[in-house]
Amino acid sequence: MQFKRIVLFTFLNISFLVSTLAQESEKPAPLVTDRPDQTESPTVVPKGTIQIETGAFFEENEIDNNITEKAMTFNTALLRYGVLDNLELRVGWDFTEIRTEINGIEQSDIASGLKPLLLGAKIAISKEKGWLPEIGFLGHLYLPFTASSDFRPETTGADFRFSLAHTLSEKSSLGYNLGAAWGDDSPEIAYVYTLVYGYSITDTFGVYAELYGDFPENTKANHLWDAGVTYLITDTIQLDATVGSEITDGQQLLLSAGISIRLPK
Repeated sequence: MQFKRIVLFTFLNISFLVSTLAQESEKPAPLVTDRPDQTESPTVVPKGTIQIETGAFFEENEIDNNITEKAMTFNTALLRYGVLDNLELRVGWDFTEIRTEINGIEQSDIASGLKPLLLGAKIAISKEKGWLPEIGFLGHLYLPFTASSDFRPETTGADFRFSLAHTLSEKSSLGYNLGAAWGDDSPEIAYVYTLVYGYSITDTFGVYAELYGDFPENTKANHLWDAGVTYLITDTIQLDATVGSEITDGQQLLLSAGISIRLPK
């Protein structure tokens, strides 16, 4: 509980500081984030700017009929830096705690620590033109030697995806990703998809609904959904909240909340 208070206090102080700085600078480019949904945007952050996207989420997964895992990720930090007009570099690191219940009884063995460091890049391929979508490409490596012992795989993980987006109207948009991922010392590739619809209720308040999942080569497919809200505090600060669950068996509950901040130049 004390840790959660510290995280909340830090968020509030960062929000106040950046809000003050943002009021003193020129009006920035629109804030486009890669959270809270699973769909990555094709848009890169502006050249020379840093964008921080962080939050926390709770996930409950049914492993077997009588085994449940409850995972709490306290910090889903993603740092994005615009190197060129069409290129950004990305670094991410998560701190996670997983508790296991068997027949409703919590086990004493708790896994906790840092997940493998994410290191990657996003390339803006083309702008939206008529019925042609905006297109981007991004890829990541997950470095095993950067993880805590509870989450350290023996091999490097990786993923890549093409990101596409259509503007449907002044208030609505459609985005989708297609790609693949492999990791956790598994030799099989999982083919990944996402599809999200977003709607702006006001200039600052938006909602979205999403379907996403993967198709592993040798095991059954996983299909999930989530939905959430975003609130733009200033031109450079956005809050978000999400709820989600499974369509196929697996994830029973997903709850998430976070903040995205673009630092002034």
